[in-house]
Amino acid sequence: MKRVVTGISAALTALLLTVSLTAGTASATPPNIPSASTAASRLATLTVAPETNQSSYDRSLFNHWITISGACNTRETVLKRDGTGVVVNSSCAPTSGSWYSPFDGATWTAASDVDIDHMVPLAEAWRSGAYAWTSAQRQSYANDLGGPELWAVTDNVNQAKGDQDPSTWQPPLGGFDCTYARAWIQVKYYWKLTLQSSEKSALQGMLATC
Repeated sequence: MKRVVTGISAALTALLLTVSLTAGTASATPPNIPSASTAASRLATLTVAPETNQSSYDRSLFNHWITISGACNTRETVLKRDGTGVVVNSSCAPTSGSWYSPFDGATWTAASDVDIDHMVPLAEAWRSGAYAWTSAQRQSYANDLGGPELWAVTDNVNQAKGDQDPSTWQPPLGGFDCTYARAWIQVKYYWKLTLQSSEKSALQGMLATC
């Protein structure tokens, strides 16, 4: 009898753990995306300059993914934030849920099909000023949950983007151009990164679609 009670107790504990881990409502997009007019104003203040220090870039200089809360790291936190009906286990790994990728309009039900994209890629940030940052600043950037830097998107779309800026790569889903530009500008503005003239022109064109 004792063994049966122990088994029931363990089952209830597991159930309560699952409920606590799935509590909360997911948001479809990251926070603090400015309006088109605010983005245009901020774009005008950004310094236009050639990229530099490209040869010294190393992805390991941007420490990620770090622990955010409990067992959850940055990737897992974004998957919970931006997914729908996400259930995670005691290690915070998603076991079910769905994720809409705004870059291409696809929906996925396996977390393995989803990458966490850095809106302004780490290599792009490096070339635009992050080469001069401290290790702590680069870690904060790589794990920035307070702005529109981290997005849950289709893995192969993220890989196709690589470290390109909007002058050479834009989302396959054309209707997302406005949001993409507003988010890109906000990241560069908040982190005081420079941009190239071709990048600025591309962003201006994307804002025109808003």
